[in-house]
Amino acid sequence: MQGMLFTEMHNDSSGISVKIKEILVSKKTKFQKLDIFDTEFYGKMLTLDDLVMTTEKDEFVYHEMLTHIALFSHKLPENILIIGGGDGGTAREILKHKTIKNIDMVEIDEDVVIESKKYLPTIAVELDNPKLNIMIQDGVEFVKGKSNIYDIIFIDSTDPISVGEGLFTTDFYKDCFNALKSNGILVNQSETPFHKPQWVSAINNKLKNVFPIVKVYKAEVPTYPSGIWLFEFCSKETDPYSDFNFQRYKDYNFKLKYYNDEIHKGAFSLPNYVKELLA
Repeated sequence: MQGMLFTEMHNDSSGISVKIKEILVSKKTKFQKLDIFDTEFYGKMLTLDDLVMTTEKDEFVYHEMLTHIALFSHKLPENILIIGGGDGGTAREILKHKTIKNIDMVEIDEDVVIESKKYLPTIAVELDNPKLNIMIQDGVEFVKGKSNIYDIIFIDSTDPISVGEGLFTTDFYKDCFNALKSNGILVNQSETPFHKPQWVSAINNKLKNVFPIVKVYKAEVPTYPSGIWLFEFCSKETDPYSDFNFQRYKDYNFKLKYYNDEIHKGAFSLPNYVKELLA
């Protein structure tokens, strides 16, 4: 913080600065530093360890793109697991789908859930939904030993450092693979190719060693480093192109801000420098 200016450094010489109107929360939880700011342009903003996690103004991009591609590709998504996602945005998007019967959300830091409910109500709006079962525990430990349970697993995590490091290992991905049903899908937030190319390559290589189908797609999130963010669609048999359920998409007629049927397929068109990282 510099006066009322929050700055997140993306590397040693560049970053993003946001003008702050008010500090709503600033605390050290059991696991990390948690802040919620009221900003002049982005509305309320949640940061963890001084890294921007979500803002009211642009959160729709990340949460819609993390969820709907897999949900409209799966034949019948009913039982879902979210690893992380304590702000509630991922659960909110999943619960728009009529087929959903149950969501297990495993969040390691209860304070994220508590403060999001209090200060980010438009994002955390579904955190009390009866279809959502919130468990405060380590996602790495939660998936160990589970078999053939979930239709889709969404990994809505922080960066692969500190508390989030264990969610980016080959062993964790293998446990997720086992926890999925035979037509299961895993979606992983996979960092920024511009500022963290080494992370992107490492994540992709690990996932390709576990899942037979791994396809990377992108979205533009203004407050994330470089504005370009990657996700990985990983499955046992489902293809996001050929298995996209256009009829269900059309019938639902969601009023979304970012995702649509053209974005569903266009998001998998990647710049050459990203393709090189994944080669």
